[in-house]
Amino acid sequence: MTAQKVPVGSAPRVLISRLSSIGDVVHGLPVLCALRRAFPESLIGWVVEDRASALLRGHEALDELITLPRGWLKSPRTVWNLRRHLRRLRFDVTIDLQGLTKSAVAARLSGARWRIGFGDRNGRELSKLLNNRPVNTTARHVIDMNLELLRPLGIERSQTRFLVPERREDRTRVERIIGAANLREGFAVLNPGAGWPSKLWPAERFAAVAAHLGRVHRLPSMVVWAGREERASAEHIVAGSRGWAQLAPPTSLTELATLARRGRLFVGSDTGPLHIATAVGTPCVGLYGPMSALRNGPYGPQHVALQKRTFEGTSRQRRSASAELMEAIRIEHVCDACDEILGRQAWKAAA
Repeated sequence: MTAQKVPVGSAPRVLISRLSSIGDVVHGLPVLCALRRAFPESLIGWVVEDRASALLRGHEALDELITLPRGWLKSPRTVWNLRRHLRRLRFDVTIDLQGLTKSAVAARLSGARWRIGFGDRNGRELSKLLNNRPVNTTARHVIDMNLELLRPLGIERSQTRFLVPERREDRTRVERIIGAANLREGFAVLNPGAGWPSKLWPAERFAAVAAHLGRVHRLPSMVVWAGREERASAEHIVAGSRGWAQLAPPTSLTELATLARRGRLFVGSDTGPLHIATAVGTPCVGLYGPMSALRNGPYGPQHVALQKRTFEGTSRQRRSASAELMEAIRIEHVCDACDEILGRQAWKAAA
């Protein structure tokens, strides 16, 4: 079905509604960049929950960042304040990239006449009732699905850009980290964490990959982490890496983006840091189990997405899926993928 056009001028006031999570906010950045390219004079806003807001702050394509606390929909005062703030900005169009009740409510509160959202299975809960310009998507990857939501605005296809900002203070700290670790000649970034237990790949296998990168490519690794459990996994990787991996200090999301940007390679499962690394242009090896690599894999031909077993089920079922899905990815699969990426880099350097 062809998406119904929205009658807007050359500078519509547009609000993006994508509240969470970190990786999904990253997946929405190409929509922001495409809007700015198509409507250079428009006011463009984004409503997001505070945990992921750091990645949007200071983005060159964004005029208004509206941040909300988690659980905001349960607070009548917060809802009322959001409505008042959004109405002052006089948005003409909203784009609901999340397809949930809360994201569609945020769009509806803006008072925008045209509210674009998913008209297919990506539009869940009450979103199809609250949005009034449904789009049925045909793409396989979530980034391309998001970009299809721009069809009612006459944007059929646009160059996929993320333009993740880099702050001076993050650059200064990360350069100090790299210098102190003696990694100025190059390094890989390993991330053992994941939002769901079913997405975790065993720490001892990451350690074996770090040892392989060191032995075969003379490439050391920096292991990033967030929280106590991930730190324990990261320390396990460092201990088993035969001296080729170092533990990263605590990093913010923006510092992580800056660190990943300087890495030659990033290895991790389907989680926010992997998608951040993809967005800043670092070649990635993505490890996939309960979620589809075709839908959520690192975007672009420079990356490798590994998935040996697939799973069909609800979000709750995916969260509690068997560890066998991730364990089907063997050490040699990941090492081969790393070799492929580093081989490409060596070929380009020699060309």
